[in-house]
Amino acid sequence: MSKRDLKKYLKELSQEQLQEQIIELYEKFTPVKVFYDFVFNPKEETLLQEAKLKISNEYFPIKVTRRGKAKMRRSVAQKTIKHFITLGVDVFKTADIMLYAIEIAQTYASENTIKQELFYKSMLNSFEQAITFCISNGIWTEFKPRIQAIVTETKQLRWKNSADFEAVYNKSIL
Repeated sequence: MSKRDLKKYLKELSQEQLQEQIIELYEKFTPVKVFYDFVFNPKEETLLQEAKLKISNEYFPIKVTRRGKAKMRRSVAQKTIKHFITLGVDVFKTADIMLYAIEIAQTYASENTIKQELFYKSMLNSFEQAITFCISNGIWTEFKPRIQAIVTETKQLRWKNSADFEAVYNKSIL
């Protein structure tokens, strides 16, 4: 069904029928429930703190859990970021979580040797995405100091791709 067909169908429904359908969607589909729960009670700050905890647990797992070893999965941060964007969370909070994911990975890398080449490549991808997001949402200036700090940290940690981080940063300030 196309969007046009859907609009036509919805116009034919009464107010009561529309309400019934939305309630049915709410009860049947978790993403719809999550969306409406967020719309009516955003609690963005709580969502941000929970996301940061989840991401940090990928690198610094809480000892209470069975797993004591860091998994370092970028996918956890990516899912969280996608969720923030889908819900329409404030762009400043979304950018914050994007940069936080890189910063926590750098903190882990400063304390541990990472041999997987893919780790560095995925951090560069995250960095590029964060910069693109900040520029496209007009919030580059507010996050520039943190972005610069990430580039500086890659040099201090002697990441093999630190020059790539610097190139991405320099390209973005043009």
